[in-house]
Amino acid sequence: MTTPPSLSPATVWNDLASGNERFVNGDPQHPRQDVDRRAETAFAQTPMAALFGCSDSRLAAEIIFDKGLGDLFVVRNAGQVISDSVLGSLEYAVAVLKVPLILVLGHDRCGAVLAAIDSQGPDADPLPPHIDSIIQKIVPAVRRVGGPTTGPLDPESVDSSLVGREHLRDTVAELVQRSEMISAAIAEGTLAIVGANYRLLEGRAEPDIVVGVV
Repeated sequence: MTTPPSLSPATVWNDLASGNERFVNGDPQHPRQDVDRRAETAFAQTPMAALFGCSDSRLAAEIIFDKGLGDLFVVRNAGQVISDSVLGSLEYAVAVLKVPLILVLGHDRCGAVLAAIDSQGPDADPLPPHIDSIIQKIVPAVRRVGGPTTGPLDPESVDSSLVGREHLRDTVAELVQRSEMISAAIAEGTLAIVGANYRLLEGRAEPDIVVGVV
């Protein structure tokens, strides 16, 4: 059965949280993953939420939240950094697919976060340009956590979990600031954003920041 687009942000977030709890407890239901669901979604999609997360192979969205085909509109890149393609994809999810919730998902031990921290060390090697363009989006969070805004840092002294949290908040803030359509939907109460950190060992997605009402 497809998910109606009129669900509230709070209802969708509670459903995702329940699915994550099943995953954490080792009791997933694996819903909507059969042949009938495949046929049902072949010609239309009505996802309940959009998820923007890191490309890390351990962040398989439908597994983490115990969802199935057509349940989540997923956008991912290394370090979950905002770009024009990300904004366009999420605006499509809101404007066309009518999702009531955007979940921004970061995680601990993120390679992009660790690379951003290392890039500020005194002996850091130059990064390939396209990787560097990603890393530079995370550097402001590194600097806020690490101390001085200029000069090299000691990477060993910078708490990567704090950097990840700061970067998650930056990502959510940039998403709202750069998309007038998304910020308007939040103001109207038809959309909310939840920023959550995923704990790799425990499997739990812990909400950190909420924009809108859930």
